[in-house]
Amino acid sequence: MVSALHGGLGIRTLHREPVKILVLCYEYPPVGGGGGRLAAKVAEALALRGHSVRALSAGLPHLSRDEVTGGVRVLRPWSGRRREDTCSVPEMGLYLVTALPEALRQAGAWKPDVIHAHFIVPTGILALALNVISGIPYVLTAHLGDVPGGVPEQTSGLFRLAAPAARAVWNRAAGRTAVSGFVADLAQKAFHERPEVILNGMPPIGPPQRGLRAPGQPLRLLMVGRLSIQKDPLLAIAALARVRSLAWKLEVIGQGPLESAMREECKRAGLCGMVRFAGWLGEEEVRDRMRNSDVLLITSSNEGLPMAAIEALWHGMAIVGSRIGGLADVVEDRVNGLLCERTAEAFGAAIERVGEPATLAAMRKRAYERAELFDFGKSVDAYERALAGALMR
Repeated sequence: MVSALHGGLGIRTLHREPVKILVLCYEYPPVGGGGGRLAAKVAEALALRGHSVRALSAGLPHLSRDEVTGGVRVLRPWSGRRREDTCSVPEMGLYLVTALPEALRQAGAWKPDVIHAHFIVPTGILALALNVISGIPYVLTAHLGDVPGGVPEQTSGLFRLAAPAARAVWNRAAGRTAVSGFVADLAQKAFHERPEVILNGMPPIGPPQRGLRAPGQPLRLLMVGRLSIQKDPLLAIAALARVRSLAWKLEVIGQGPLESAMREECKRAGLCGMVRFAGWLGEEEVRDRMRNSDVLLITSSNEGLPMAAIEALWHGMAIVGSRIGGLADVVEDRVNGLLCERTAEAFGAAIERVGEPATLAAMRKRAYERAELFDFGKSVDAYERALAGALMR
């Protein structure tokens, strides 16, 4: 498992035979959001390095039950899940029930050496069960909503029920990681032990392919993610209604429970001609939109370390976001973007400021420079070391 770590993303020279890694993630692309995308990118990078990698996720009727993508064999047994973008607590529980038989089959027939489990709850519970039955060690990666206090408005009820299971999952893990310092702080508070921080990374995309907007062209704003309470898209509409005199266009990528309310607010505020709802798009389509946008708008109440924000840096996008812990690693206030209090007034003022041509030009330049902090090769190095450490315990 241990390899010569020389940086970058290429195949490593392995000092030992490649190992078998079973990735457990209840959300794996195209299902889910940034956490699933991270799981897939890390899995594919490990496969590129010579390891044998399989991923077990939640199946939907329109998705293949067994396919190879990016060098990873992805298994998606029926899960009862109804939507790609949203998973209810009962659906999380059903995933555990339906995925366990396939996990046991993989443990018995394929015999993985180590498990990489993304999300303490619910996926970590599956890893715990598999570990108890088969003895295969597992490494946890915590993202945000799977940690007590991460997204309290959505998961406080879940953790009242699942707290004992979450503690058992945490305590039995052979390795523990978190995607940001903020998530690590929450995990330490909940479980009295700080995990290793492995910042989300993105493979380099290359210099932005599109320059600044032409004179007179509207400011091109983009939102990416679930339209949920956590993302608070209604705050974005309230803020934009305050700056309707500024020339801007907003494209919204994603779906979720607040989409209807967001559309209604657009109608009420007379913004329908300025806001476009694109729905749930594939990775390449999202990249295409980012290449043609100026500013990523993040009005969330909580974030771990959003993959969309990191990808936006690689596209040279300025970021206007909430002043929350999960964005502190990505946005240097007034350098590559603006952090503001979560009010319509504050966001409206920030949008006006980033709309100034000189300010936008400077922030976009610094955004691409800041992307270098999120070196994907180093992230994969760290995950590889964590998985190797689990085998040595």
